[in-house]
Amino acid sequence: MKKLILLSVLIASVAGVKAADAPFFQASLTPDIAIHSKTTEISGICLSIWGENPQSAFALGFVNGSTGDSQGLAWGFFVNYSDSYTGVDLAIVNWSKQKFVGLQWGMVNIAKEYHGLQMGLVNYAENLRGVQLGFANFALNNPWFKEFPDKLATGFPFVNWSF
Repeated sequence: MKKLILLSVLIASVAGVKAADAPFFQASLTPDIAIHSKTTEISGICLSIWGENPQSAFALGFVNGSTGDSQGLAWGFFVNYSDSYTGVDLAIVNWSKQKFVGLQWGMVNIAKEYHGLQMGLVNYAENLRGVQLGFANFALNNPWFKEFPDKLATGFPFVNWSF
């Protein structure tokens, strides 16, 4: 079942290619040692030791970075980081500087503005619109039980939410 879901997300991310002139494939050792420059938008598949591109793609690597408004599935063995991302982040650490919409699944998940589901040991969002599942969950826009049950708490073990 997990393989089927992963394959479906991969196909959806590749099928959602929006820029016909954007390269389909990127391979990189670092952002500066790559087939395409780090400012080139990739609309397909990114394989990397450490990659960093704006993208509508499936990214697989040790460290996956995406700049600008990116989307797709990022599967990092260590870290996924982004400016603004829509889709799925799977890594030990997932970090979005501005906005994340979708699923972050890892040990530590961090986002300034988050819409969706965060699953990990530690989840942090300055502005949460969704659910956090983990050992420690922090949503700075949640007052401690002030608006229960719509909002649960600023920091709470196991589950936290804000809608």
